[in-house]
Amino acid sequence: MANLLTAHEAANRMGVKVETIYAYVSRGILESHPGPGRTRLFDARAIETLARRGRPRQSSRSTSLNMLIETGVTSLAADGVRYRGRLNAELARTHTFEQVAHLLWLGALDPAHSPWRGEHYPTAPGIDLPNAIRVIAAHALSHAPTEIGRSADDVAAVGRHLIATMTDSLPIMSARIPQLVVPNGGPPIRSSIAGRLWGKFSVSAATASLLTALNATLVLLADHELAASTLAVRVAASAHANPYAVATTGLGVLSGTLHGGASRPARALLDDALAHGAGAAVTALADAGRRAPGFGHKVYPGIDPRADVLFELLQRSSTAHRVLAVADDVCTEVRKRFDREANIDFAMATFTHVADMPPDAAGAIMAISRTAGWLAHAIEEYGEVPLRFRPRARYVGP
Repeated sequence: MANLLTAHEAANRMGVKVETIYAYVSRGILESHPGPGRTRLFDARAIETLARRGRPRQSSRSTSLNMLIETGVTSLAADGVRYRGRLNAELARTHTFEQVAHLLWLGALDPAHSPWRGEHYPTAPGIDLPNAIRVIAAHALSHAPTEIGRSADDVAAVGRHLIATMTDSLPIMSARIPQLVVPNGGPPIRSSIAGRLWGKFSVSAATASLLTALNATLVLLADHELAASTLAVRVAASAHANPYAVATTGLGVLSGTLHGGASRPARALLDDALAHGAGAAVTALADAGRRAPGFGHKVYPGIDPRADVLFELLQRSSTAHRVLAVADDVCTEVRKRFDREANIDFAMATFTHVADMPPDAAGAIMAISRTAGWLAHAIEEYGEVPLRFRPRARYVGP
């Protein structure tokens, strides 16, 4: 077999970061091979070819476009996601979503614990939760001041107001939220975004472990580097769209079934496994020639590290054991049949089932959470040369 290099060896040879190597894998530029444990190895000849050629670019006829944008917000690697250099897995265990949003926007964890305040806009009865979020954001945009500053403080103020507005405008499903405290000894979680969201999504009484898991989910989903919605947000910010418009741009892209809607088919798979057994559910997918929803990720060759954290937190819930056992069986069956590991969509599907939330709750949670990351990227993009996203097309029509 050809000489194989570790990710660090490949990165050193090419003079790039390890994250860039995995980005090349996700874009189909490099192929990785399984190594010991969960490591991935790379063909030395392919690395040498890329090193001599320089940073690769692809045409739109390829499977993806390679665009490299410098950012100080978020970095991705096989071991996890870092916000401004801090591993989000650790932040999810120790800090509130609000504190982490402050870190993304302003570069430091917010020591204050005052609740965020927003407006209340009506939504149509029975509306799908992610659609409700988009309607609420559109209301907020239509009521926004004509002139909004683009400084970090200005955008952070919009972020606090918009996320609180999204949260508080959703219809209430349950008011049974106990007065609980987050793990790091912070404020009562009832007044936090996680505490206020619980009653919007679940008809069951909250528990400390499940509220902790909801807060952690918000932290884990807050940003994921240049996902499709984030790239769209940066284009909007580059045109100096105001922060409310920037967020609604991201929400539009997030509505795609391959982005924010990816957790619904994962939830359907879990529901099928709970009803008929993991083996039967996964076999049905394989027999139909379908992929396993909620498994595999372009960035992570193994399990999505965000899923690892959420599954770990769910293990602490006394109500989660049967669902988690079946979810674990599904992971085993998919691994055998498809050689894929769970991603955050399957972990969210498991969480919403344990928390007695409807399938569309996962998309709404992601929309609210990712708004924090979008606005962090908007702050950064406002400081760049405007209108810098102007690719050229090669005409191939008649």
